[in-house]
Amino acid sequence: MHTLILSISFSVAVSIFLKLARGGGIRVDQAIAVNYATAAALSLWLLRPPLDTLFEQPPAVWLILGLLGVLLPSVFLIMAAAVRRAGIVRSDTAQRLSLILPILAAFLVFHEVLSGRKAFGIALALCALACLLARPRAGAAAAPDDETRGSAARGWPVLLGVWAGYGCIDILFKQMARIGAGFTGSLLLSFILAGLLMGLWLLVRRTRWDARSLASGILLGGLNFGNIYFYIRAHQTFPANPTLVFAAMNIGVISIGTLVGAGVFRERLSALNMLGIGLALGAIVLLFPR
Repeated sequence: MHTLILSISFSVAVSIFLKLARGGGIRVDQAIAVNYATAAALSLWLLRPPLDTLFEQPPAVWLILGLLGVLLPSVFLIMAAAVRRAGIVRSDTAQRLSLILPILAAFLVFHEVLSGRKAFGIALALCALACLLARPRAGAAAAPDDETRGSAARGWPVLLGVWAGYGCIDILFKQMARIGAGFTGSLLLSFILAGLLMGLWLLVRRTRWDARSLASGILLGGLNFGNIYFYIRAHQTFPANPTLVFAAMNIGVISIGTLVGAGVFRERLSALNMLGIGLALGAIVLLFPR
């Protein structure tokens, strides 16, 4: 179980990094660019993808990789904005609720049979999302460390972006696996493309580079890769029970994220937000078969 615990811990640590980054004067966009270079280097070192066939990918795979190259850094920036405006608790919960999109895709695109249990889980997840995105009353839910009062009330668009973005990324990875692409090689290529596109975007904007922000990207890359690496190792540890890994990961991140957000950063949640977190936990349990 230590692989699951480490994966959950790294995932929450990424959110904490994003929460602290702005207050520490770190340019998140520069850190994200270096993060992908670090993640690619760690992929080469730890996952050892087959380099001789790395670029021998079907056209459909390159299309998916191109989409991932755009989405990965974009959603990372959206997640950073969500953590800043809406807090760790609601951002992590929105990210975990994004599993509703690949599940819907399984029924609508991949023709999986819809059971009553999963249908109820989908309905519960949508209710949870509505509660999670509910606007607090003016001035009531602003976190003490927000730069402007009421910023949490403006957080619902970025929470929707987190939900939709991570859901689309999950669908793309599932589609890549479905058409037979090697996971380790595809993961490495997606990190490389995301890093290149993020770097080009910064160059076009004529970014003034900040050494501290670039150095912090190494830490962010280690945390981001650690989350993915130990998640893969957890699946390897429990090959006959992927449901255990996926459900434990989602529930663990929401639970620990709630404790960290409320206990460490004193994020104030409304009763409706708390109900949404509870419904999200119930939905995640229902959406995975016994």
